[in-house]
Amino acid sequence: MIDGPYGAPAQDYKKYEVVLLIGLGIGATPMISIIKDIINNTETKELSQVDLAKVGSQHEPRPGSRHVPWLMDFNKIEPALHEPQGNKETFKMRRAYFYRVTREQGSYDWFKNIMNEIAERDKSKVIELHNYCTSVYEEGDVRSAFIHMLQSLNHAKSGLDIVSGTKVMSYFAKPNWENVYKQIAMDHPGSNVGVFYCAAPALTKELRNLASEFAHKTRTRFSFHKENF
Repeated sequence: MIDGPYGAPAQDYKKYEVVLLIGLGIGATPMISIIKDIINNTETKELSQVDLAKVGSQHEPRPGSRHVPWLMDFNKIEPALHEPQGNKETFKMRRAYFYRVTREQGSYDWFKNIMNEIAERDKSKVIELHNYCTSVYEEGDVRSAFIHMLQSLNHAKSGLDIVSGTKVMSYFAKPNWENVYKQIAMDHPGSNVGVFYCAAPALTKELRNLASEFAHKTRTRFSFHKENF
């Protein structure tokens, strides 16, 4: 998994319940760092909840006993109660959507191990991964539909994408960003969604305008952040 810092706009991602991460080409690298941080925080939060459950179970009264709940050892249970609350306050993340878009199919090589590791570690299915290659065929092309059919059959059989060799399905087209925003708004009504984009400026205007449009016409609030290079 790639380590390393991510830029200033992306450092605010923790304050959102839902995030949409978009990385074009090498711009996927800082987004992967965010994903790693999400997984680490999710694992820590889940471990804290398990520890709290264990503490509670240790103090459950045995059948036939006269156990008095308020006489339990608060020196043991109090730290466990505070830890998950702290995590909950600082880490609100419930769902993350990652769109990696590249023009070259050959760039899958370095991406393969990263995607497989993310899919393996994300036990709670917090992260939804999308992989797009834009230099093959346009969306709706018959050849693209045929490739997707073969991919779906192989993925159902082996659990791997026949093109990328990862557990993440690849698509040969440009993402329909309006549909992406629309689906997130439908799935997370009333939520605060942080949109983080890292790539050349070409797509900035479209993504920012969509964030503003859907924030006004739905109950979902989108906040757009960009990091150009």
